[in-house]
Amino acid sequence: MQSNRGSASRLVVTTIAIVQLLAIAIWAGGLLALGAIVAPIVFRIVPAPTSADAMTLVFGRFDGVAIACAAVALVAEAAFALRGGRVARADLARGGCLVGAAMLAIAIGAWLSPGIAELHRGGAVRHVGEAGQALERLHRLAELLAKGEIVLLLVGFSLSVAKASRPRLELGSPATPENRGA
Repeated sequence: MQSNRGSASRLVVTTIAIVQLLAIAIWAGGLLALGAIVAPIVFRIVPAPTSADAMTLVFGRFDGVAIACAAVALVAEAAFALRGGRVARADLARGGCLVGAAMLAIAIGAWLSPGIAELHRGGAVRHVGEAGQALERLHRLAELLAKGEIVLLLVGFSLSVAKASRPRLELGSPATPENRGA
């Protein structure tokens, strides 16, 4: 009976990890695709201000996706914590990375993207005049925070993979002769 409980526990941890990994992958993949591929191409090929109109809409929509993925990743993290058992330093680091990345996603989605959109709607052009300088500052800050988000997500992703691949004893199962192999 104890081995069935161990298998069920392993399945639960694996399922939580898969959900968390998918959320992180969508979140980080979207950030990378937009920042490294889509935005540079759109701003190079599409004439201004249409390029800014398009990317303002794209980033605004993605902010919602990022925040939703953050919520899913954090709920999965809470599910890990609610299972009880031993908390490893890697668990704390993973949780910290995901909380930090979520805070950055919220800051970008609730403050920076709307600020950039507002300046753009007001006719601001990067580097031109006071409004253009403000737009440039917000844009650079958004890029910096997004890069921080990516780093935190990659570390969180790696630690989530490690969580799923740990032996059963490290997954929070109580130490019993059955799960120690005795």
